[in-house]
Amino acid sequence: MVYALCALCVLLGLALLLLVWKIVLLRRSAEELRQGLQERLETDTNTLLSISSRDKAMCRLAAGLNGQLRQLRRERRQYQNGDRELKEAVTNISHDLRTPLTAICGYLDLLEGEEKSEAAERYLSLIRGRTDHLKSLTEEFFRTSAALAAGDREEREPVSLSRAVEESLAAWYGVLSAKGIAPEVDLPEAPVIRLLDREAVSRILGNILSNAARYSPGDLRIVLKEDGTLTFSNAAPSLTPVLAERLFDRYFTVESGGQGTGLGLSIARRLTEQMGGTVTADWQGGVLTVRLSFPENDPSS
Repeated sequence: MVYALCALCVLLGLALLLLVWKIVLLRRSAEELRQGLQERLETDTNTLLSISSRDKAMCRLAAGLNGQLRQLRRERRQYQNGDRELKEAVTNISHDLRTPLTAICGYLDLLEGEEKSEAAERYLSLIRGRTDHLKSLTEEFFRTSAALAAGDREEREPVSLSRAVEESLAAWYGVLSAKGIAPEVDLPEAPVIRLLDREAVSRILGNILSNAARYSPGDLRIVLKEDGTLTFSNAAPSLTPVLAERLFDRYFTVESGGQGTGLGLSIARRLTEQMGGTVTADWQGGVLTVRLSFPENDPSS
């Protein structure tokens, strides 16, 4: 009887050890699947998941996850190809429209010098306004596709944010002056250097200044802090907190803000986030503040 009980205890002990070992193997396989899935989602690779366990249930789970990974890769490629084709189509269409629009503008210039009745003068003025608007939209779509394509192949280098602000203000001096805007600029004495794409930074600052010129009645304050935060503040009586939050939505425009495509700030946000920065808008007490931040680059990245 004693021997039987001892044998039973031994068998139960062995069964318990086997069960514990089975659980250990299952946990190891689950961790292998978790790590492998995370790595394959973060990187575009064709390798599939593999596990050390031969457990049929875990092998079926790995096979199912591999099937989903294959489907995800196919959909990712389709998205990337479609996105690239769309950008190319926008660029080509915009380019094709520029030539006839330039010719139309030229003939309108010739008509300006001809004798016209009062009605013809009025009609010509309407045609000129619509043509200029169409030309502006075409140019904006062309620059948009070019900017997004440049963002996809960004080339980073040390960029002085102070110098970038000064260069952008110089480039936009004519537009700001025409709006009666004399910017008040506060830049730190020490240079603020970040590893960024110079062309993308110029595009971001240009779009923010364009937005300021659109909404500001005449004021603009620009402040750069040593931590890489840039703020653009101006009165914006036509906005509200809700509208300010939507300024970065693609194709969103404020009716009282003039004619535009609603792409400028959405492009600025996308380019900023591609370089690891953030850009937000806040409206309080009739003042719009656009905050652009580029944290210090991680030397190990």
